[in-house]
Amino acid sequence: MKKMNKIQLICFLLFGFLAQAQNMQEGFTNLEKGEFAKAETFFKEILKTYPDNKTAKLCYGRAVGLSSSPEKATVLFNELLKAYPDDFEIQLNYAECMLWNKNFIDAKPYYFGLITKHPESFPALLGYANTLSNLKEYKDALEYVNKALAVSVKNPNALVSKKYIRMGYANEFVQKQEYKTALSLLDENFEDFPKDKETLMNKANIFLMTKDVKNAKKTYQDLATFKNDSLMSLNGLALVAHIAGKDSEALTISKNAMEKSKSVNDVKLQNQTKERFVQALIWNKIFKEAESKINEYKISNPNENWVLALSATLGMYRSDFKESIADYQNILKNDAKSFDGNLGVSNAYFADGEPLKAYEAVDKTLKIFENQKDAVGFLRKLNENYTPTLEEKLSYSFDNGNNHAFATNTAILFPISTKWAFNAMYQYRKTENSITKNAAAANDFKFGFQYQFHPKISFNANAGLSAASSYSNSYSQLLADVFLKIKPLKLQDLEVGYKREIQNFNADLVNKEIVANNYYLNYNLGTNFKLGWFTQYFYTTQSDNNQRNLLFTSLYYTFLSKPILKGGFNYQYISFKDQVPTVYFSPKMFNAYEIFIDFLKDEKAAEKESIFYTLSLATGLQYIEKDPKQSTYRIQAKLGYKFSDRFLANVYGLRSNIASATASGFTYTEVGFRLRWLITAKPIFETKKL
Repeated sequence: MKKMNKIQLICFLLFGFLAQAQNMQEGFTNLEKGEFAKAETFFKEILKTYPDNKTAKLCYGRAVGLSSSPEKATVLFNELLKAYPDDFEIQLNYAECMLWNKNFIDAKPYYFGLITKHPESFPALLGYANTLSNLKEYKDALEYVNKALAVSVKNPNALVSKKYIRMGYANEFVQKQEYKTALSLLDENFEDFPKDKETLMNKANIFLMTKDVKNAKKTYQDLATFKNDSLMSLNGLALVAHIAGKDSEALTISKNAMEKSKSVNDVKLQNQTKERFVQALIWNKIFKEAESKINEYKISNPNENWVLALSATLGMYRSDFKESIADYQNILKNDAKSFDGNLGVSNAYFADGEPLKAYEAVDKTLKIFENQKDAVGFLRKLNENYTPTLEEKLSYSFDNGNNHAFATNTAILFPISTKWAFNAMYQYRKTENSITKNAAAANDFKFGFQYQFHPKISFNANAGLSAASSYSNSYSQLLADVFLKIKPLKLQDLEVGYKREIQNFNADLVNKEIVANNYYLNYNLGTNFKLGWFTQYFYTTQSDNNQRNLLFTSLYYTFLSKPILKGGFNYQYISFKDQVPTVYFSPKMFNAYEIFIDFLKDEKAAEKESIFYTLSLATGLQYIEKDPKQSTYRIQAKLGYKFSDRFLANVYGLRSNIASATASGFTYTEVGFRLRWLITAKPIFETKKL
């Protein structure tokens, strides 16, 4: 009878446990589906009936932690650990709770203790791998996620973790600019997730960073699987086209994307498409339409960062730098860690003549986004403007008047702050006529300074000495160069100055000891519609009592911006008070007209280990007093290589038959070689303390 009672008791307890488990099935299902708020409510009610039920407490802790309060979950799991200190299931949940609370530092040793005791535990191994990943210890994280997968082969959760670990590890190599290693890691993701969208996007970003247009294009094309991905692909392809310098193609792609976006319900993706379309308008300098779209989006999306970024970009392209600064500052009010806001305002401050604020902003950017390529590149370009520089130039010239000359020029620029810079120049020039054998040499020395006393105004002053000797004369003369550089309005540059120099085109002129006092003005007017106008005027008084007026003006149009292709029309007028043709070219009236075209890649825009170049061609007519018109030509070329961020070299050549202030009827040729070296790796002053 007693035996029968024990059996009945066991059956009763077993039945009660099964019934209780059945009663909690709804809560288990909620947890499995990720319905954590419902699970929290469910297990809270269960605990009112069964306050000591361990399973219910454990599930309630998970629901609370994943739903609303990971801090409260920590308290609950602590209480469970006190009651069941050796319960491995509770220990695992307590460790996972540390991850919910982002307490990765404490989670690391705790998980390590668990896997030491339970080396075959899949959740412990995976939890430890995820902890290491969050601590950016990606190499070890990969090792332990592989151990987890060895325990549970092809486990989907572990595979997802492994994907993100690889992506994090790849990003670490991107920051070190070890792009091949990063791409290799990302490619491994395709073994588990063929054509994974996030991995493809990461690869595309690397190709964009490295300007690998071909592979970036292919990667974005691989993204075009479904409708939404197709739209994302088009947005990426538009950016690729822009980087390749094909802005009209970028606009065509963006227009296509705008049409496709009408059938997509994803608001975020629609906004990204709108953003890319306006960017394409700006790249193509279609500013009015871009402005209209931005104003439209400001109404429908007030104070959203992507709209503010578009407005700021438009301001940068139109040289409305203060407006751009205001837009970027509003972005940072919304999100102090915004990359676009931080780096954008750095660029805007520098463009507006505020280098100290630019330094402050880019330093902040690099604190948030360590080693970010664009930010590092901007800082490097900013530093170039204030780093001590040495430049050496060697040249050889000759003309059909049998004059030839050799010259060497050494120049040093030494900034001591963003406002002050000192400079020195030494030039040696030797010239000789191969028929008359008349020869002369000159040694010129100059020292001076630059002072930026206003963001739009700088003052430059140089003074020195020219020590010359010729076939019948030796002398020393003062050299001077003083000028102001001013930006009176946006897209305008004005230079006003005085320059004292010695006429040294050939040996006979050096022998005459003619000192020229030049009062000059340079003015350049840019526009937002690719048209520009440059004008130069010189009024010169000479020690031989002669006077000269020189006017040069150029109207030009920029057809391409990367590389630069521009062309236009030049006009030059020269007039001397006295005509002394046996001494130097001094017409009473000289007029020259020419059309020209320039094709160039600027050395400042060139990346390290790449070439830069210039090719300039011009032809026209010149009229010297009442003489018959003469056809003219001018050819200039430069080819250089940027060996590093600090060192470049180039060769150049010039050939022309256009009259100058010292020569008429000459065919003049000059060839040369130039080196430029940044003496130090960065400015000598501490920019962070300014």
